[in-house]
Amino acid sequence: MTEETLSVIGCGTMGFAVLSGVLDSRAEAKSNASETTEGADLLPGNFIATVQRPQSAKNLQKKLEDAGHNSVEILLQGNVEAARRGDYVILGSKPQMVADILAEEGMVEALKGKVLISLCAGLRVDKLKSMVDPSTRVVRAMPNTPCRIREGMTVLSPLGSDSSEHEQNVLQAIFSAVGRCHFLHEKHFDAVTALAGSGPAFYTLFLEAMADGGVMMGLPRPEALELAAQTMQGAARMVLQTGMHPAALKDSVTTPGGCTIAGLLQLEDGKVRSTVARTVQAAAEHAAGLGGPK
Repeated sequence: MTEETLSVIGCGTMGFAVLSGVLDSRAEAKSNASETTEGADLLPGNFIATVQRPQSAKNLQKKLEDAGHNSVEILLQGNVEAARRGDYVILGSKPQMVADILAEEGMVEALKGKVLISLCAGLRVDKLKSMVDPSTRVVRAMPNTPCRIREGMTVLSPLGSDSSEHEQNVLQAIFSAVGRCHFLHEKHFDAVTALAGSGPAFYTLFLEAMADGGVMMGLPRPEALELAAQTMQGAARMVLQTGMHPAALKDSVTTPGGCTIAGLLQLEDGKVRSTVARTVQAAAEHAAGLGGPK
């Protein structure tokens, strides 16, 4: 594993999720040296996190300790120092705070030659580049909330031609530690925000409705929710692990004259397919305006 440093400026919910995922992956790689997770040898070996308030520092320290991680240096209002000492700098603050953070005295100098990774929704790479030195490599990342349990989906914007293959591999390793990770052109990020970023909320609404249906038919709520959640997870894993198209999976459980086709027809009558697709479209169109002036 490398001795590079990962700094998280504004270590909130998502910053903590990424940081703890990297720490967990390192710990697993150390305890299973003969079965090292792919890319674990590229993960940074030093960690810094910044927060703005003393209570936030205490809360972060407790969360790290509860997770068994004691190797993170927490800095109170130490954004510039974290940037100066970091090789890979995650910007995890709220989007409206970014301009002030990057305008802090010494920040532009501190980020020279570094890789700056923005988790801030709606802020485009060109906007961020206008606030830093030309030598700073800027990457936009869109992780989602299941990163908290290392089942996330993260999309990264491509690195520029001035970056190295090593830097790309390190970025892949960092975000693979919290789930799946892909590089996609930034023009796709509004759709990514809608599908992967907002997607957990859409899926959980459907999940809740499935559980409600079970309750309506007499199942106790805890069991109905477990049945619905495990069934959703199992279907998703079948698609991911087998490469099976969702339509093929649907057909494999749909027998002539059976209960599944009766339920599917009810979904089609309710225009669920087009409603869901239009939901993603509406969220993507809204995402397109997040980075604009208010």
